[in-house]
Amino acid sequence: MSELASYAVGEHNSRGRQHPEPRPKTRGEFARDRDRIIHSTAFRRLEYKTQVFVNHEGDLFRTRLTHSIEVAQIARTIARALKLNDDLTEAIALAHDLGHTPFGHAGQDALNECMADYGGFEHNLQSLRIVDKLEERYGAFDGLNLMFETRAGILKHCSPAKARELGEVAERFLKDHRPSLEAQVCNFADQIAYNNHDVDDGLRSGLITLDALESLTLFAEHRTAALQEFPHLTGRRLIHETVRRMIDAQVTDLLAETQARIARLGIATLEDVAEAPPLVAFSPAMHEMNRELKHFLHTSLYRHYQVVRMTTKARRIVKDLFSAFLSNIRLLPDQYRIRAECEGEPRAIADYIAGMTDRYAIKEHRRLFAVGEF
Repeated sequence: MSELASYAVGEHNSRGRQHPEPRPKTRGEFARDRDRIIHSTAFRRLEYKTQVFVNHEGDLFRTRLTHSIEVAQIARTIARALKLNDDLTEAIALAHDLGHTPFGHAGQDALNECMADYGGFEHNLQSLRIVDKLEERYGAFDGLNLMFETRAGILKHCSPAKARELGEVAERFLKDHRPSLEAQVCNFADQIAYNNHDVDDGLRSGLITLDALESLTLFAEHRTAALQEFPHLTGRRLIHETVRRMIDAQVTDLLAETQARIARLGIATLEDVAEAPPLVAFSPAMHEMNRELKHFLHTSLYRHYQVVRMTTKARRIVKDLFSAFLSNIRLLPDQYRIRAECEGEPRAIADYIAGMTDRYAIKEHRRLFAVGEF
């Protein structure tokens, strides 16, 4: 790791781990966090969880796993340029979607509705719950025992009531403080990754067209630039060349705007970062181009009738599973029935469903509801 900026998170200014451990011998503390996340069960399950398209619909569409890796790559590049802690940044990026349900946001929305009378469900809080409690890998503690700053970075959203319940890791939400710059970088890297790669997947699926994308400033500008350099480029290579230029332009813009804000506000310490307005940001022009892209994807891809058909099925599967388990807790595997005795049946059921992959949820639904399936 290169020399860190004074406002970066380092081991010298970290709040450490909940359970003290001997220092790692061959790596830093935040590299240990990253490695623990990569080796976790929840991380492996992301391979078969939806980004936009249900996993079995095609081998080349993004999953939560490939998305998380792409976010980590973008975030680490930005962190290094800003002299931030790139191990911490990568750890947060790799863990940010661990709590996602099967079937993406449709699954989360359905599970949240099922849990409305029991505290609700939010994948961001579930990600923290996984690394703090649900992973069972160590004899000395539950969860992964990550560094405070990794845990705080994973916690992107939190209501005041939940913040009071969670304590120190969520105190910034009560104090109206900003997260570390490493966490702020991950939030924007997430946007850059999913917006641009949903363009790629949308084109691959045939649900959006090049002609429609030409109406977007960001896409049209970089497709034109690609064709100026490579006049005979067509097909997938032209799409890839355009998308990579879009990502590069957004990263470059983000770095320039963030560096300008840090300099203008005289940011020098972690405390300065916490008390300042958001520091990681796009320029106004790039913000508007991203807003235009998000609106296009929302109306043309996420609300496409074929995607809506898939999400409608997904919501039904999640709700059917929750209802079945709640009506007969003996349908749950033993470990979740044991957890239900301590934390209540609804939360244990939510943990079980949230941990499912797309294909496992489909199979479990078939086993419970299809005649002739056992």
